[in-house]
Amino acid sequence: MSGTKKESHWIPLADLMTVLMVIFLFMSISYMALVEKRQKEQNQIFKDYEESKVALYNELNEAFKNDFAKWDLKLDNDLSIKFTNPQVLFPTGKSDITSHFQTILTDFLPKYLSVVLQEKYKDKIAEIRIEGHTDTKPIGLSGDPYIDNMKLSQDRGRNVLAFLRSQNCFINLQPTEKERLQYWLTANGLSYGRTVDKDYKISFDSKQPIDNDKSRRVEFRIVTTSEAIINEALKNINE
Repeated sequence: MSGTKKESHWIPLADLMTVLMVIFLFMSISYMALVEKRQKEQNQIFKDYEESKVALYNELNEAFKNDFAKWDLKLDNDLSIKFTNPQVLFPTGKSDITSHFQTILTDFLPKYLSVVLQEKYKDKIAEIRIEGHTDTKPIGLSGDPYIDNMKLSQDRGRNVLAFLRSQNCFINLQPTEKERLQYWLTANGLSYGRTVDKDYKISFDSKQPIDNDKSRRVEFRIVTTSEAIINEALKNINE
């Protein structure tokens, strides 16, 4: 009789343990499936970003393949296009665009805008920076050559942006395209804070001697929406 009581007591307990194990198993499987799903989503986000960046690079490279040598252009993997011949950009110590550089920009800008304004890049671009860079030589306006060159580089970047806005390739755009460009475009002057070496590497990073001639340049730099992509991935991780 006592054995029967013990058996009736342990059978329900065994059943309960089995049920709990099954529940735990299903919870584990569901959690693993959720983790795998989120990982796939994150991988797709980064894949889309990388593919867009590569596509932009390839299209810019194709658009200017016949112009790199004659215009002294350099396209880098960071989606910056550098005008690298300082003799044709601005007079020494001045911010007025030379007639030669105006001629180059007149041909360059329609090609550039035709690439970046494609609908597929609408959500991939965060900013297009027009950057002016100077060498380390003081221009003698005040006691701080860095600030003097900062003003000069800012004026140069702003003048290039103003020239862009005066061209038919901008004037004839649809209102929505103009609005998008006005949201993207910024004019920036970096003085000699981002000088480059003989290989066009940032001298601060490369620790190589500054090449003053190559440091005097104008860049069109595309900044992608990578920050938003990373934030979205982090959001998915934390959910």
